[in-house]
Amino acid sequence: MEAIEIVLTVNGDERRLAVDTRASLLDVLRERLGLTGAKKGCDHGQCGACTVLLDGRRVNSCLALAVAHQGAEVITVEGLADGDDLHPVQRAFIEEDGFQCGYCTPGQLCSAVGMLDELKQGWPSAVTGDDDDLGDEPSDDEIRERMNGNLCRCGAYAGILAAIKEASR
Repeated sequence: MEAIEIVLTVNGDERRLAVDTRASLLDVLRERLGLTGAKKGCDHGQCGACTVLLDGRRVNSCLALAVAHQGAEVITVEGLADGDDLHPVQRAFIEEDGFQCGYCTPGQLCSAVGMLDELKQGWPSAVTGDDDDLGDEPSDDEIRERMNGNLCRCGAYAGILAAIKEASR
């Protein structure tokens, strides 16, 4: 095992770690830092259960090598709330029943937070072209397109969609 020392800011705390050069960010978060919110679903970047925010952008942490992100800021589902105050997306998921078994929920939450930020920044999608006005509230099709990398085996999509619409307000 070849280990390299890296520094990551995880949920606001600077963490200095010696990590295996082959270790994914997901494995470092779960096994080294004890942050088990991000789930190892498929371990191939296909399900989105491991989604975290990396320097403000949503990524599948199972595909990101930890050593490639020296100095990065990582926000996991554990870092979305401010103490006991839930993030608006977390509150909306509870209010709108945006989960069933909960396995995919941490990835869905992080992805929704990142997606809403992309909308605020005016990033186009396959639904909205470069010249389209995204408006104040995303359409159902816009949300579905932007969240299509996050799968839910239980089929809680109606609640997830309603929660994201609520949080976008």
